[in-house]
Amino acid sequence: MKSDPIKHGPQAAAHRSLYNALGWTDQEIDRPLVGIVSSFNEVVPGHMNIDKVTEAVRMGVAMAGGMPVVFPAIAVCDGIAMGHEGMRYSLVTRDLIADSTECMALAHGFDALVMIPNCDKNVPGLLMAAARLNLPTTFVSGGPMLAGRIDGHKTSLSSMFEAMGAYKAGRIDEEKLREFERKACPGCGSCSGMYTANSMNCLTEVIGMGLPGNGTIPAVHSRRLQLAKHAGMAVMDLLAKNVRARDIMTREAFQNALTVDMALGCSTNTMLHLPAIAHECGFTIDLSLANKLSERTPNLCHLAPAGPTYMEDLDEAGGVPAVMAELDRVGLINRDCLTVTGETVGQSIAHAHNANPEVIRTVENPFSPTGGIAVLRGNLAPEGSVVKRSAVAPSMLVHEGPARVFESEEAAQEAIDEGLIKAGDIVVIRYEGPKGGPGMREMLNPTSAIMGRGLGESVALITDGRFSGATRGACIGHVSPEAASGGAIGVVEEGDLISIDIPNCRLELRVSDEELERRLASFVPKQKPLAGYLRRYAALVSSGATGAVLN
Repeated sequence: MKSDPIKHGPQAAAHRSLYNALGWTDQEIDRPLVGIVSSFNEVVPGHMNIDKVTEAVRMGVAMAGGMPVVFPAIAVCDGIAMGHEGMRYSLVTRDLIADSTECMALAHGFDALVMIPNCDKNVPGLLMAAARLNLPTTFVSGGPMLAGRIDGHKTSLSSMFEAMGAYKAGRIDEEKLREFERKACPGCGSCSGMYTANSMNCLTEVIGMGLPGNGTIPAVHSRRLQLAKHAGMAVMDLLAKNVRARDIMTREAFQNALTVDMALGCSTNTMLHLPAIAHECGFTIDLSLANKLSERTPNLCHLAPAGPTYMEDLDEAGGVPAVMAELDRVGLINRDCLTVTGETVGQSIAHAHNANPEVIRTVENPFSPTGGIAVLRGNLAPEGSVVKRSAVAPSMLVHEGPARVFESEEAAQEAIDEGLIKAGDIVVIRYEGPKGGPGMREMLNPTSAIMGRGLGESVALITDGRFSGATRGACIGHVSPEAASGGAIGVVEEGDLISIDIPNCRLELRVSDEELERRLASFVPKQKPLAGYLRRYAALVSSGATGAVLN
């Protein structure tokens, strides 16, 4: 056991004295040490119930003969951080979470780990830590929020942000806005659509690091606590068999994740997080793989914001195993990958059943024959850019229009609110990338304002920043290289024509090669005054095309 040097023999007497100070008995000291990484806090709705999940995990570990030891991980609520300086501190926490978990686990000699994340950067941060530490590890999330209900229809956080845009456009009154405010997010859990948190929790299940149901069982259901107990017991079985995180997180497992990503229509943020986690596993995911898999993978689900169904509906329809089983029917799943259940993927999904073909379409009747995400390249994004194709109106899949150029999210938001953006325009927001932001802010406020003004089928938005999973429309993010790194997005001029061709994965600035070269030759990126952690982050972070990992 990794903990043996600090528990057994005369040389560990000092360590045992400190365990005695904790009130541990000799019997507890003698058990394997299982670190439980709890991301509970009282500011993130997706994490407010994690104290209950943590206690259930503790019980599961103890029942299976381990010594459970809880320590914390931070988490930011992207919804609360949205639209102001706080959003610069969202993506950057992913690396803080990974680093701090590494420090705690190695400093205290844990034999195994159970990770309890839920929201956007918390999940990939802990997956990065799991890969880096390579201990026997299981995951159990806090679970998704139930959908709200307004006027007989289910709603979510994206509905709330779009209601704000509708209010500013005069399409609803303040009383209706207040109704959305009270009802859109009815309780604990990660926000109820296929946003980043739920995308990553579902893909954790696909990769094999979470038990079936990890991504979809609602936060308020008792099954969530039962799942947590089983996760605690499962990690003890992995420890006994010496099955470690990187035994599960293989290249083939990530190919499964990207395939199911396309079928589910996950958040574009998965195109940041999966490469970053793979980097910790010791291999590279090229974004071009996403398009190759998308070409052969049907889009089977249209969960909010792409459609009218929510995580609770996906759970009732059979969850992630049912989606994987559907894809497996046409040979799109690597069946031999190992999972934390102790079974292979093929064994794990053998009895999965699609209980609602309207929520999970069959492969014969998909929403689209191609996947939910597309990576676009061209002279405006030679290293790539990302769009949630499944959430784009058909009329905007191919579009050409004049650029309306803004140096920040705030400047674009002001123009949208003042009615200065018209049908056909392409809003360009730059200096919001990993380095330029820094922190690669999400642009949910401007995209929701565009939707709220009824421009979702006539206006596109392009940025070197990124989007919330709650974003829908022709919104193209992660444009790389970013403006702060000398990318072409930094030399787009007001009125330039931009061509978007999502079916053919192209994003082009309609100027001559000679003109683009002339602009780039004289381009000097703007520099922002920075201090503290953001200054260090901006100095170390790589391109969004490679997962915004720290070099």
